[in-house]
Amino acid sequence: MKTRPPRATISDVARTAKTGKTSVSRYLNGEVNLLSPDLKARIEQAIADLDYRPSQMARGLKRGRTRLIGLIIADITNPYSVDVLSGIEAACRAQGFTLLMCNTNNEVDREQYYLQLLSSYQVEGIVVNAVGMHEEVLKRLQQSMLPMVLIDRKIPDFACDVVGLNNPEASHIATQHLLDNGYEALLFLSEPLGSVNTRRERLGAFYDTSRTRANVMAENAEVPLHQPELLEKILREFQQRHSDKHCAVMAANGALTLQVARALQRLDLHWGETIGLLGFDELEWAALAGVGITTLKQPTWQIGYAALEQVIARIDGNEQPISEQVFSGELIVRGSSQPLR
Repeated sequence: MKTRPPRATISDVARTAKTGKTSVSRYLNGEVNLLSPDLKARIEQAIADLDYRPSQMARGLKRGRTRLIGLIIADITNPYSVDVLSGIEAACRAQGFTLLMCNTNNEVDREQYYLQLLSSYQVEGIVVNAVGMHEEVLKRLQQSMLPMVLIDRKIPDFACDVVGLNNPEASHIATQHLLDNGYEALLFLSEPLGSVNTRRERLGAFYDTSRTRANVMAENAEVPLHQPELLEKILREFQQRHSDKHCAVMAANGALTLQVARALQRLDLHWGETIGLLGFDELEWAALAGVGITTLKQPTWQIGYAALEQVIARIDGNEQPISEQVFSGELIVRGSSQPLR
């Protein structure tokens, strides 16, 4: 079996160039003005002959920097998380950082493991998509004292920068769209509210906007993501309760929008005809489902990019007060919420 040759070291370069390690270090650190042209040329040739590649990790640690950023995501299967990740990764490339991504899959043991792992790698900061994370893990994050930015979800009693959607504005736009298109009974569906501020803010704006129309009935229901029988029951009873009105459903996120669409198909309720449908988060299949599903598109890539920029600003010593940076969403109108005749 062919063995791999040992990796060249800085000592090998110095020996080949007939100089000391200090001179090679100066060359590698860009201090070439301290070297004679002849010595600089010998070091360059030695590096080329030995195919020497300095360890960026070792050099960073020597300066007290690793240029590593940790990302903790609760569920990588969520399309929202994938788009956010893309923006974070692009910002890392632009800023010269390396991203260590950890998908916890909403499992508390895995969450704790990844926190310890990121600490052992000496990451300089952490970006957290905290939706679904457990309280004990959030407390650990709070105690870590690392520069940190939260995406999408605030944590009660946790002073930390947050980047996300302007939820009240987005929910107002979505609800107003349904009202303007003639829907008279509206159902806001979300996963259990708990302390998740995004769900509560969207629900609050939904009710505030609905109250501007005296003849509109507005309701909400909470349903776990993978309980199809309960979801069907909620939808069926809502439709039956308001059989004399034009009904529409608003789903609070993309994953729930998919479950609602499946449930409506099983109930033989056709969006855009029998019932209206609008979902938060733009999904690749939304334009292809029946007459198309109207969505409230979040600028997820931009949110991820901005979150990474903010955590780097904190790493670099920015001591401005804790901030919340919000982005506006965009309503993508399709046939599922078409005006009623």
